[in-house]
Amino acid sequence: MFPGLPPARRRLRAVRHQLRRRRRLIAFALTAVAALAALRTLAPPPAETVEVLVAARDLPSGALLAGDDVVARDWPADLVPAEAATAPTGRVLAAPIGRGEVVTDVRLVGPGLALAQPGETIVPVRLPDAGMATLLRAGDTVDLLATDPGTGEASLVARDVTVLATPTGVPEGPAGGSGGALVVVGATAAEATTIAGASLTKYLTVSWSR
Repeated sequence: MFPGLPPARRRLRAVRHQLRRRRRLIAFALTAVAALAALRTLAPPPAETVEVLVAARDLPSGALLAGDDVVARDWPADLVPAEAATAPTGRVLAAPIGRGEVVTDVRLVGPGLALAQPGETIVPVRLPDAGMATLLRAGDTVDLLATDPGTGEASLVARDVTVLATPTGVPEGPAGGSGGALVVVGATAAEATTIAGASLTKYLTVSWSR
């Protein structure tokens, strides 16, 4: 390739020749490495995650949560609801929940349910007609009526109360042993007192429109 030159100089020239031929490739490789390093420097750190409990499947209102109804998932820390439930197993859903949705206290029958209706009192109402209770769903707005079993006269007890839960998964206690079903509603403090008094001496029914 380089006749007349000493062997050492021929090897040196051959190396220089090969480097010149490959300098574009070397320059491209160095540029790519520099760009990758810059991207890693500028890229935001991975988002912090925390473990939450989500619904393993679509679950209806009134479902009594079993262990296989919820699963643990990593969730972006800044997107976790403040009311995320930590121990929902054995509790009753106050409203339907979709697969993969975070289980929160406001979706469960219990103290946290009050957060769903700020400023209202949570009132459990036993309807003598269990079939009527099955027609209701969380979110319905209903009027509560009381019927006197002696005279048959009906009166309005509370207007436009919100159904918060129809906990069909709750085992019937002594008060429900002869029939009836429990419904949880949100009402004002005054309405709650009236509802409680009427439920002791009269039959409660509901009327509503959707």
